[in-house]
Amino acid sequence: MEFVVLIIFILGYLAITLEHNLKIDKLVPALAMMALAWAVVSLSHLPVFEVSPHGLEESTVEAVLLHHFGKTCEILIFLIGAMTIVEIIDHFDGFATIKKFIKTNQKKTLLWIVAILAFILSAIIDNLTATIVLISILAKLIKKREERIWYVGLIVITANAGGAWSPIGDVTTTMLWMGEKVTTLKLMEHLILPSLVCMLIPTYVASKMKAFQGTFDTAEENEVVNKHSAFMLYLGLALIVAVPVFKTLTHLPPYVGMMLSLALFTIFAELITNREFEISDATSDTGHISPVHSALGKIEMPSLLFFLGILMTVAALESLGMIFQFGQSVEGSIGTDLFIIILGFASAVVDNVPLVAAGMGMFPDLAMDHPDWHLIAFTAGTGGSMLIIGSAAGVVAMGMEKIDFFWYLKKIAWLALVGYISGVAAFYFFNHYLFNALSV
Repeated sequence: MEFVVLIIFILGYLAITLEHNLKIDKLVPALAMMALAWAVVSLSHLPVFEVSPHGLEESTVEAVLLHHFGKTCEILIFLIGAMTIVEIIDHFDGFATIKKFIKTNQKKTLLWIVAILAFILSAIIDNLTATIVLISILAKLIKKREERIWYVGLIVITANAGGAWSPIGDVTTTMLWMGEKVTTLKLMEHLILPSLVCMLIPTYVASKMKAFQGTFDTAEENEVVNKHSAFMLYLGLALIVAVPVFKTLTHLPPYVGMMLSLALFTIFAELITNREFEISDATSDTGHISPVHSALGKIEMPSLLFFLGILMTVAALESLGMIFQFGQSVEGSIGTDLFIIILGFASAVVDNVPLVAAGMGMFPDLAMDHPDWHLIAFTAGTGGSMLIIGSAAGVVAMGMEKIDFFWYLKKIAWLALVGYISGVAAFYFFNHYLFNALSV
């Protein structure tokens, strides 16, 4: 019956990849295959296992299911907290503050500004949110869509590169961090330079292209910005960055620190809103709109449910020992490093969340901060840039600017490939040669 569970996963994932053709949101097959996989495990009384320091140990379905559900919920609660903070920042027009840093009509200069902003922002508010923010800003700067989409393509590459070196920059790095595969400082130490290379080289090559030469027509500025926008932006970003610090000091799971940051941020948001409501006409029909309630209504619940379905389905395969056995076969055939590099190419086609979840189950014996975990974080985070459907940042960019799949494949994909290969080469150079030389 293990084969039936595998078939359910394959068919479910096929439905996810054909989301646009089937016209069915990907969360539907994700949740369906999760429920069906665990139903087969329970009804067939299949033996299930938990990973322990001594290898795989047999356990009960209830215990294993509760264990994996708890670990998955830690990630989901963390993401809910981060998403809510970002939405509250947006409620106060906080991201409009970033637009003030862009004072140019030179295409090449704008390219570098956008690339650097994407790299930095994605490390703090994750690559998906950074992409949305910067595309929204670009729409106010550049009138012509045919000029704007070139920048959007580079945003996808640089945002994914920026998200790879931060524990809160991408869902996959967050998974590795919360799964205690990597620590904050070591992840940053070993990936900041490869990620920087992955961002700089495609941006430099693109800056020589015709699309980024000359000037552009700026859009008219008639936007009214909330007077608290800058304060709420910097406070929100600081509280998100404080989460890894909180984990390091207390050794508590990251979602606890994120909930504390959300609580503190909410206090300021409510105080500001209440004060403005009292100053304004309290008898008006608009009433008091809580920024927290507004933010909670805007968070990406479909994405969260999709992650729940995917992670719990992979957990079913892991509990049957199938992923662990596959990992052993991989190590004995092509070697771990080559497999991880191929995983990066696969993430351009297959969502990187299940790939990383499977990778975590394949190599349970690897110590925390083993170089292979850092390489997985990098390849899974940046490999998806090679196709516009290969990352959450690419998918949202595709939707916001109606970018054609084949246009991206022809114009941008090769830049992403250059960045990926350069980043992998930089990873091996910095981690296997430079760091070793410095430690001697």
